[in-house]
Amino acid sequence: MKMSMKGTMDISLLQRENTGLIIVDMQEKLMGAMPNKDRVMDRAVKLIHLARVFDLHIILTEQNPKGLGVTLPEIQEHLPAYDPIDKMDFNCLAVEAFNKRLEEVRLHNIILMGVETHICIFQTCVSLLERGYRVHIPHHAVDSRTSDNRQIGLSLMRDCGALITSAETIIFQLLKKAGTKPFKAMLQHVK
Repeated sequence: MKMSMKGTMDISLLQRENTGLIIVDMQEKLMGAMPNKDRVMDRAVKLIHLARVFDLHIILTEQNPKGLGVTLPEIQEHLPAYDPIDKMDFNCLAVEAFNKRLEEVRLHNIILMGVETHICIFQTCVSLLERGYRVHIPHHAVDSRTSDNRQIGLSLMRDCGALITSAETIIFQLLKKAGTKPFKAMLQHVK
């Protein structure tokens, strides 16, 4: 994030042409340990629908799927395609396949969600910021096993320059106005 002459962050609204969604490790065993599983899944599904409406690129990761299982079926069923990147690293950008996919889609803004806030989300966020991406964290679409760790992760990411936001804020930034075909398609998901 650039700082303006006034000392505030240089922020612009999301544009669908250069925005993508990264879904991190929303797997069976990991999500089973999350205290806010239902809320996180609800926001994730809304953002996946938004990605489908605007044809945003989606990158999906799975941490050690042999040990932690695959992405939850409730998430998979909404994805346009199920093509996860397997990883053992906590930081997604430490994975060659992830970097290749990220470079192919040429994004500027990243909507980052999944688990755990203070581990994989935090490390991935910092690396994305270091590479010049604007990172948007919908705060109810991330979770950790404890609320303290979730809050620490969110605070650290904000301090590093990420935008801590909400799924609905993201949705309406991309919709821009009411009455359009995309607005009507998303309306059922934001009621």
